[in-house]
Amino acid sequence: MNVILGVTGCIGAYKAAIVLRLLQKNEIAVYPVMTHSATKFLGPLTLEKLSGNPVVSDLFGSESSEIQHIALARRSGLLLVAPATANILAKFASGIADDFLSTIYLSTTTPVMVAPAMNVEMWHHPATRENLEKLRRRGVFVVEPGVGYQACGEEGEGRLAEPDEIVRQVLRVLSRSGSLGGKRVLVTAGPTVEDIDPVRYVSNRSSGKMGYALAAEAVRRGANVCLISGPVRLAPPAGAELVLVRSAAEMARAVFERFGDTDIVVQAAAVADYRPVDRMEQKRKKSGERWSLELEATQDILKELGTRKSRQFLVGFAAESERLVENAREKLRDKSLDLIVANDISIPGSGIEADENQVTLIDRDGELVDVPRLPKIEVARKIWDNIEHHLFS
Repeated sequence: MNVILGVTGCIGAYKAAIVLRLLQKNEIAVYPVMTHSATKFLGPLTLEKLSGNPVVSDLFGSESSEIQHIALARRSGLLLVAPATANILAKFASGIADDFLSTIYLSTTTPVMVAPAMNVEMWHHPATRENLEKLRRRGVFVVEPGVGYQACGEEGEGRLAEPDEIVRQVLRVLSRSGSLGGKRVLVTAGPTVEDIDPVRYVSNRSSGKMGYALAAEAVRRGANVCLISGPVRLAPPAGAELVLVRSAAEMARAVFERFGDTDIVVQAAAVADYRPVDRMEQKRKKSGERWSLELEATQDILKELGTRKSRQFLVGFAAESERLVENAREKLRDKSLDLIVANDISIPGSGIEADENQVTLIDRDGELVDVPRLPKIEVARKIWDNIEHHLFS
């Protein structure tokens, strides 16, 4: 396994050499990349001799015809930046690529991990917090800094995590890379839209963020992923096949067509339960009269999958405002699911439309796993860990 070790300019740069050695002890080849500022704190020769690989620090320093940042990104199993300054976090979050390290970040499709290190005030600054939140939403792993004395003489959060903790988290991520290799995964996401007339429709508030996070994490674990999505404003995860649908009927067709060749289905979409009985071909003109809209039930996709499944592992979601566990268990039994993800939509800032979620996982044996409120990409990792536990243990 190969790891790119990015080093940025701060006093904690000296710990990069320790991180490198610990990675090597776990039989990981390390390719060092240093920013220009990092070379002021730690000599490139140190990392070059320890790693046995040349240190790259200049975006235009190679005479090779090979596009170096792309070639290096393709050879690695993970990009680790330790220490990661506030400056490099801001570049990553904003997509700025003005040196080799920030360029390789935009080129890599493998997992990315950052270990921040900075002054306590910089760590708590709103700009830094926003940048970290952006990166977490994109799936970047963050090794939280420690608390202690800093080079500025102050004490508080922001000190680079200890090398053994950084390496422990690297090994945890690498152990999951490829864990779903060879598996065909189908994820549904977002709302469906049921048209009333050419300008009006019935829908719901689902943003698709949870489903997209689940698809992205499955890709990172090596699965062949098909993401079937209702209308959302999200960039599709790289490496996933994207199938766009609008209505519940369209989503049902897309899911049923692919179900037979699928190993794992995660039905995270908020499919409309009802649709208008009659769709008007022309826009209904506004008047002072009351308007009664007749609705009919849509097909229950998840229940139909439960009747069709043979070898597939079927996961559903239950968005509840009351009796969370009881209602979720009833849904799990009624639809013949292997696992259900229950989330309480009454919790402010969690669930529908939010960037975070707090869920309870319930399997067909009745075992409960509570996942605390976390960014949705972190919740997605917990869900996939649980699925893998059932599939492989």
